[in-house]
Amino acid sequence: MERVCFRLQVKREMMPEYIRRHAEVWPEMLEALRQTGWHNYSLYLDESDGTLIGYLETPDLVAAKAGMAQLEINAKWQAEMADFFVALDGKAPDEGFLRLKEVFYLA
Repeated sequence: MERVCFRLQVKREMMPEYIRRHAEVWPEMLEALRQTGWHNYSLYLDESDGTLIGYLETPDLVAAKAGMAQLEINAKWQAEMADFFVALDGKAPDEGFLRLKEVFYLA
């Protein structure tokens, strides 16, 4: 299982709405994530500056992202989420995140 950690930056003024939206993720989006290989997926937000850290496990990140890219529900979700982030350079949030390098793991 591939373990993935990534970072994004949420706009400070949009943090409350970002939190609210993630308390109400659409059931269709949750099912799409599960079916395309996004497991043990968590998001952590530093409310002091908007740093968002994501973690997930997947058999294959490239395949998981490709699977989501084919789904209409994902396109709709990514379009709604795009305005929440800083410096995506025109990419959708799921394509614009910075993957972090794992330097230690205690099994």
